Amino acid sequence: MEPRSAAESGKDFPYTARTTCYIEVHEDGTVTHGDDRAAYERAAAGESRLFAVWPGEWSSHLFVIDDLDEYAKAHGIKHDVERTGLKEHVHEVRWEPNPYATDSPRSPYIGVSVTLDCGCEINDLRAFAAQMKEQRGWNVATSGGWGSSGRPGGKRTYSLRVRRKSLTD
Repeated sequence: MEPRSAAESGKDFPYTARTTCYIEVHEDGTVTHGDDRAAYERAAAGESRLFAVWPGEWSSHLFVIDDLDEYAKAHGIKHDVERTGLKEHVHEVRWEPNPYATDSPRSPYIGVSVTLDCGCEINDLRAFAAQMKEQRGWNVATSGGWGSSGRPGGKRTYSLRVRRKSLTD
């Protein structure tokens, strides 16, 4: 029996769900696990095949990762404007300390309100954090909560946490 196709699930496939486990089967039959860039590159080069186990309610399901492009976009290996809401350009960013955050002055992180004047939206915090690290040197926290507010169709303001010492401008 062949595994199910991840590509047939389209964008609904849970590529980045915590419960999705990746298995890599190498040309020589060696089996490893993980979902890093190196596994993607080996699979793209035809040196291995990637599979995913997705646990269901009563049993787990095995999928072949047969759309490596979608896999790469989901894992941030390839940039995807549709998924992230972020174009690949230098963002026009306005920020200020979040007046509603209850930050301890001794905390290494501070709550900030961020507005993107370039028309981008933050749909993927990890992608935004990587772009801000590269563009401004910011260390945006990706492990905690974040949110946004604003009118539909208008500019949104995002509530994030950023390492204090990295906020230089």
